[in-house]
This record gives sequence, C-alpha cells and structure tokens, in this order.
Amino acid sequence: MERVLLVLHTEPDGALGKAALESISVARALALEVAAGEWAIGIVGARAIEAGHSVGNCGATRWLAVSGREFGQSRYATDVLAVEAIWRAVNPTLVLAPGTSRWRRAIPGAAFRMGAAIDTHASEVKVLDGQVVLRRWYYRQRIEAIQSRTHRPWCILTEPGTVEPFVASGASVTVESLEVSAPPEVLRTTVEGIQAPPADEQTIRPDAELLFVAGAGWTKKQADGKVHVEEAAQLILEFLRLTKCSLGSSKSLVDMASEGQAVLPFLTHLHQVGQTGSTPRHPKGLATCCHGEEPHVVGWRFIRERRAINLDPNCGWAQGKADVLYVADAFEVMRELNRLLKEKEEATG
Repeated sequence: MERVLLVLHTEPDGALGKAALESISVARALALEVAAGEWAIGIVGARAIEAGHSVGNCGATRWLAVSGREFGQSRYATDVLAVEAIWRAVNPTLVLAPGTSRWRRAIPGAAFRMGAAIDTHASEVKVLDGQVVLRRWYYRQRIEAIQSRTHRPWCILTEPGTVEPFVASGASVTVESLEVSAPPEVLRTTVEGIQAPPADEQTIRPDAELLFVAGAGWTKKQADGKVHVEEAAQLILEFLRLTKCSLGSSKSLVDMASEGQAVLPFLTHLHQVGQTGSTPRHPKGLATCCHGEEPHVVGWRFIRERRAINLDPNCGWAQGKADVLYVADAFEVMRELNRLLKEKEEATG
C-alpha cells in the first residue's frame, strides 16, 4: 500500500489557489485506490495553518504545516527546506504537488535531496491494472503517453487546469506545526514587490473564460487590396478590454516580427499557442484569421469549446477541429461584435 503526501503552498493573500484545489481532487481520488483513503497534506506559507482549516473537509487523515513570514514568499532556498521537512515527517512513497511556477522550481530540488524520481506536467494520475500511472503530453512529438515507475519515492507535479478544483468548505482540523529554521544565508533573496501592467493592459489571463487567438490573416491584404494592421490592433485590443479574455497567437504571426513584416505590436512569443508554444485551458476559444493547421491546433486540445472565423470554408478548422466555424470576414465580425459589447456595457453602466 502506498503512502500519499500532497504538498501545497499558499498564495500571497494567504489562501490556497485554484491549482492547489485541483491537486486536492487528484490526491483524494488516488488515495482511495492506493492508500485506503489515508493521505497526508502539507502546506507551506506565512499562514499555512489557517489555509489548512480552509480546506478541512478534503478528507486528509494527517495535516502538517510550515508557517512563518519567511515561508510566505516564493524563494527556492526556504521552499526546499519546508518541503523537505514535511517529506521527512511523512516518509511517503508518492508525493503529489500542483505544477505552479513556485513548485516547479522547488520540488525538484527537494526530490533530489530525498532520492526520489520526479515527473512533471501530468494531466492525469490514476490506477491502471493495479499500477499508479500518469498521463502527459510530449508537445514537440505531439503524442500522449501513459507512464509508470517502480522507483519510490515518486514525486508527480500535476498540470494546472486538467481537473475540476476541489470545493472547499472550512472545517477545524488538527494541524502539526513543523519548526523549520531558515539560516540567514538562505534569506538573501527577498521579494520587494510585484510590477504588473494595469488590468486593462494585461493580455495574458490564464483564468479567463475565453481565449481569443489571432492568426496571420489579420496582417494580410484585405478585400480592398490594402493591409489594415492598425485597425486590426484596435479591434483586437477593444475586444480584450470589453471581454477581459486572454490573447493568443499562431506561431506564424509572432514570427513575422523577425521577418520584417507588418505585425501586431502587442504580440510576443509568450502569446504563442501551438506545438512549440503554450497549451491553454480556457473553457472557450475563438480563433480568428488562422487556418487551423495541426501544429497550431495541438495547443487547443484542452479548450472545451472551439470556434473559429475564417473566409476559407475548407480550412483546417472545418475538418472537425472546431465545434463551430464562421465563414466570414473577421474584420466585419469583430466590428459588429465590439459594437454590441459596447452597447451592453453602456446599458449595464
């Protein structure tokens, strides 16, 4: 029988984030199959004990916390110390953790110290034929793999956005507070603040309901034989402002900057969706002026509802890759859509 440990960290506000709640769902289900429902949860953060009580109904049988101001911020040196202390206290065979940017830095270091094998980007963890297996994508090869290991301990980082988050309701639990000493030399790195653009200027929003993807067609000659890049930029930015959606791009569009062609000034490779870009997990996606070719569409595999706008009725989106294809001029569609959204905004104040 396995010994299961889930390691979480709090967010800057002291609460557990969506990725943490998703990993709770994974740990609960796995522990029922491999550990008779017994599993431990360890939390790292400035107010880790309070965070534990906030998800007290999750069913964990043992609770541990490393609390203190020095553990409230993301810092590799202190995070590794905290995770290692929790790990040694539980002595698990399976360690689960959400694949956040903070844990992707710290957990591999802790796994190395504990002699553990580690796998990341797991989109599913389950029991198959009596073995614990994980499912993950290899983006460049465009294949999905099911993997297992006999080595223990085994650490698995789950990919955010792949399962439904656990619905928490506070409950009082007994939390073991672990005393972890952070020597002065590991506190040299501090977070003095976060610089972020205003909300209206932000274009990448991982938690948005809608992903809007722009393709290279926005920068091509239109029906009048002219290029309208400035108008395209205005239409797209206005739509982002009105809907608070997230912006993506095809690889061909972001590559145009290096080719000396007209480009949308706010796009970077961070917006790229596709085989060598990101794989977003928004509930809905709208692709405009891109052809739905396989290297791009592979980045859409986690989008639940896919729609596209393209003048070509035989484009890749029409070959079963989109739930709905609008055969129309994207400029005309977006002008009308922005007009309707503005009217709604004015009506609601």
